[in-house]
Amino acid sequence: MKSNRSSHPGPAAGLEALASSLKHILHERAMKPGVKALLRMNKPGGFDCPGCAWPDPKNYSITEFCENGVKAIAAETTGKRITKEFFEKYTVADLLQKDGYWLEQQGRLTEPMRYNPKTDKYEPITWEKAFYTIGQEIQRMEHPNEAVFYTSGRTSNEAAFLYQLFGRELGTNNFPDCSNMCHESSGVAMTEAVGVGKGTVSLDDFEEAEAIFIFGQNPGTNHPRMLTVLERARKRGCQILSFNPLRERGLESFIHPQHIVETLLNKGSAISTHYYQPLVGGDFAVLKGLLKAIFEASKKNRYQLDQDFISAHTVGVDELKADIAQTLWEDIVQQSGLTQEQIVEAAEVYLRSSKTIVCWAMGLTQSKHAVITIQQIVNLLLLKGNIGKPGAGLCPVRGHSNVQGDRTMGIVENPSESFLEALENVFDIVAPRQRGYNTVDAIRAMNAHKVKVFIGMGGNFVSATPDTSFTEDAIKKCELTAYISTKLNRSHLVTGHQAFILPCLGRTEIDLQNKVPQKVTVEDSMSMVHTSEGINKPASEYLLSEPSIVACMAIACLPNTKIDWAGLVSDYDRIRDKIEKVLPAFENFNERLKQPGGFYLGNAAREKRWNTFTGKANFITAPLPMLSRKPGQLRLMTIRSHDQYNTTIYGMDDRYRGVKGERKVIFLNESDMRKKNIESGDVLNIFSLASDGIRRMAKGFKAIPYNIPEGCAAAYFPEANVLVPLNSVADKSHTPTSKFIEIEIEKDDRQGIDE
Repeated sequence: MKSNRSSHPGPAAGLEALASSLKHILHERAMKPGVKALLRMNKPGGFDCPGCAWPDPKNYSITEFCENGVKAIAAETTGKRITKEFFEKYTVADLLQKDGYWLEQQGRLTEPMRYNPKTDKYEPITWEKAFYTIGQEIQRMEHPNEAVFYTSGRTSNEAAFLYQLFGRELGTNNFPDCSNMCHESSGVAMTEAVGVGKGTVSLDDFEEAEAIFIFGQNPGTNHPRMLTVLERARKRGCQILSFNPLRERGLESFIHPQHIVETLLNKGSAISTHYYQPLVGGDFAVLKGLLKAIFEASKKNRYQLDQDFISAHTVGVDELKADIAQTLWEDIVQQSGLTQEQIVEAAEVYLRSSKTIVCWAMGLTQSKHAVITIQQIVNLLLLKGNIGKPGAGLCPVRGHSNVQGDRTMGIVENPSESFLEALENVFDIVAPRQRGYNTVDAIRAMNAHKVKVFIGMGGNFVSATPDTSFTEDAIKKCELTAYISTKLNRSHLVTGHQAFILPCLGRTEIDLQNKVPQKVTVEDSMSMVHTSEGINKPASEYLLSEPSIVACMAIACLPNTKIDWAGLVSDYDRIRDKIEKVLPAFENFNERLKQPGGFYLGNAAREKRWNTFTGKANFITAPLPMLSRKPGQLRLMTIRSHDQYNTTIYGMDDRYRGVKGERKVIFLNESDMRKKNIESGDVLNIFSLASDGIRRMAKGFKAIPYNIPEGCAAAYFPEANVLVPLNSVADKSHTPTSKFIEIEIEKDDRQGIDE
């Protein structure tokens, strides 16, 4: 058997990233439009990367993009096209046999299509007929809550604002979105603790931080431009502590591809000063241990904590102390997978630092105890006054490029009363007050036939959601499904009784309204709002912009509407004029967009204004859950490969983990493999163990020995999503527990991977 491998032996990025970028551009036949787009990406006057939400620096370079940004642009600017001839060739049943990578590789959608159940094929339809049919179906509903409006984080502020306005004039708050499945736990946790559901840091803070703690995040694949910031921080002496069950190459070493000498010599810069590998699900215990070590150290020197800040700005510290005192080191060590010495070492770094940032991503947000775990991060920072001062703060690193902006625009199932009142005053509508469906609730409602119409703007709902088989069955019960998309994915193939594909412009393409190019806006993960304007010719003359599609749909569905939908989309400045009347933070919206790099929305917690029920920042705690495994069981976490972004599969390799040409793999500890007599390359079936008694199975996964704690495992999503029970969600946030799946594994007798 091969030894337990860590990761790709070389540094992240560098020459290999450049080669990979060129390969994807050539593969997509996108050399001219792709390169043209890349030179304008993430710059003033250009467009925002459709990938991650990492903010743009003030002093941008000529190539302000990363390898995965290149993949996203190559995919969007591809020369490949899906035309009516494609759909004449394949039935939906044929296409359901293809994997996500094959579907992605077919190219851009070019005209609206309607599913014909008699032929099992998609057929062309005019935009007018499509909108009319959707409008008739929605008007036949018995109640507005029979419709669900799903949103992907790629959607612009303008499209998202119109989308939620359409739904609320219709009379529903059913706005599930991708946040429900990723950083919902962050928003819930921070809102309870500090009164704001967004991160409190800016890029400038990373230039001042003395310590940066990173939990459950893999920036090398998911937010590669963050590595540039971490590299700069490390070089000036900042301590960087990474907590991740997997050894991730980007957190170990990095080469900035623009540094020519280092790239040619393949000489990387170290990133993490400390690297800890807790158990899957062990982060809550790690943070409790950090707090315990800090309180024990403060008994010797009480001035190590910021007593003035604690007294003036917080409540609940005595309750926290009592809880931590009752938490035994023995339990912390057992539950975390780290030694007491490791945790004390990390705590000492925190105590020595006067300015600390804590970053996290879905490694924390997608487990049952996600909300309370993130609140321990808040506790940690509050103890030294590390919220509301330069160089310090909370940094949830969000995924898709405008997922935070969509929430700001009102894509949420439980909007505030002040937001609804503003909508009513500005648009003369009656907004609904009943709480809407989040993603998990929407799936249940579709299965119960309480939801009959599903509209999806972007994304790949079927592949992104948990409990794949259950979700697909629920979708099929809908009377109508319609997806606003740029490329083909599995969701288009799991249809309601009627189904539509509505192709839209991509982020890189020119959006003309009344022959005038339009700009849209996005909000990054640090609350900066800026414009995005495409520069390439659209992939097809039949494509419409997302705002236009929403407006046309609203006109078709709301025969008595009082809103001038056509007027709003004729000039997007008009949409922004309405946004500023509804959302006070967007005052003088169009004027402020003229500032280079856009403008900052502000953050109350950063200003030490605590919009909580106590009026102060809250220390929040809970007993340490005693998680255990039965003999033979493992804890599985789902992860991305390096050749994917969310559910979009750009390629079949995972360079940093040494995987080539395949995705159905499971990363295992070598000791666990030895106990089960599993060899590297053996084909396994994976079974998840759930409280509902259903034995879910993922078939045909190749075993790969890896540097991961004993008792833990990892596999890629969406392939492993079939193992995530719909009823297994995080407390309070209802986020599916994709980072903590109890499993058993067994050899596949056939020893061949199912295609």
